Amino acid sequence: MNHIQKWLGQLKSMNLQQLEHTLQQLSHYGPLPGMLLPFAEAFLPFLPLFVFIAANANIYGLGLGFLYSWIGVSAGSICVFFLARTFGSGLGMWLERRFPRAGKFFDWLERRGFTPVFLLSCFPFSPSVLVNIASGLSSLPLRTFLLAVLLGKAVMIMVISLLSFNIGELAPWRIALAAVVVVALWLGGKKLETRYLAK
Repeated sequence: MNHIQKWLGQLKSMNLQQLEHTLQQLSHYGPLPGMLLPFAEAFLPFLPLFVFIAANANIYGLGLGFLYSWIGVSAGSICVFFLARTFGSGLGMWLERRFPRAGKFFDWLERRGFTPVFLLSCFPFSPSVLVNIASGLSSLPLRTFLLAVLLGKAVMIMVISLLSFNIGELAPWRIALAAVVVVALWLGGKKLETRYLAK
């Protein structure tokens, strides 16, 4: 147990250069380290997700780095959602009794589920583990959660990857492209939400 705590402490304190060096040393495992680190952050939110995504973009390249980060982050979020939905019914009732506003939050999430989950998934420093747990405890439809998380995490990872890839040569077009990606996916998400609400 002490070894795990020590390893987690080292991982948490790594900067981008140290993490890139570590990933290069683990390159014989293929894309697995690039997916497992973002996956672990879904359960251990103190880990530096921003650094993991930036390291993936610089080690594996912009396209594959984005893909590995997206797979890891999305899979972790979906697992937390399923764990909360499977084992958290008692927790949900306890939260509503202990914190009356929790019931209102669950109701709000169920009514406007796509938008808050999508928007909170777009930001790397949002409490995504809490959003995933709250979504699992609510009666938010699975497909709404999946759509919001997959699109929201794609926005977040694409923006971080674009801004951190080969950061010494950060060009204005990359900043503009990151902004366009955010707006395009947000508009696409709103259109899909409207389609779902119409059903």
